[in-house]
Amino acid sequence: MNQFPWKWIGLAAAVVALIVAARLLPVADWLREFNEWIGGVGPVGIVIYAAVYALATVLFAPGWILTVGAGIVFGLVWGTVAVSLGSTTGAALAFLIARYLARDAVSARMGKKEKFAAIDRAIGEQGWKIVALLRLSPLVPFNLSNYLYGLTAVKFWPYVLASWIAMLPGTVLYVYLGYAGKAGLEAATGATQRSPLEYVFMAVGLAATIAVTVYVTRLAKQALKQSEVIQAK
Repeated sequence: MNQFPWKWIGLAAAVVALIVAARLLPVADWLREFNEWIGGVGPVGIVIYAAVYALATVLFAPGWILTVGAGIVFGLVWGTVAVSLGSTTGAALAFLIARYLARDAVSARMGKKEKFAAIDRAIGEQGWKIVALLRLSPLVPFNLSNYLYGLTAVKFWPYVLASWIAMLPGTVLYVYLGYAGKAGLEAATGATQRSPLEYVFMAVGLAATIAVTVYVTRLAKQALKQSEVIQAK
């Protein structure tokens, strides 16, 4: 008896269950509580944070909370390290799950979607370059896209490297928001004292980070248009 339909049904049910659970359960509150706890663990907290982030990525949990939280807990540099490690690991795991556990089933389903067909065709022609551009200007949500890339012709290590590099601008931006927000709150409550010059540097740094992220995103959109990837949008 052909077990192919059952594999697809099982995968679809698991994905639906994860998405429903993420919406119905207080996932956001749990992640906030985790951020508060991890701050008292010490250096090993970075590794734990990255592992939890990777798991959250695979399970479709809202990663932006963890990204901003990393800036609050670890600061700009180490927060970026923790998030970058976790998001890249999670993206790699989801990619492998789709490629080796459910590639045929999901591919048969997604092959009927015009948008996915366009992405698959472009990746088949240009490989990791299109993955990097899509990371900078995503056509599909981050958590879902990780699984979809596993169905394409892109090779694993080029995919991981392109994803890591292309996700850095957005990672730095959201971590910076958490870092700056914490600094502003501490100053407002009198927990720390900062000079006006420090505030100027923080404001300039945040503005520069936003500007670079927006600029890179626009470049990515233009490149995608030239590659005809978004015509099926």
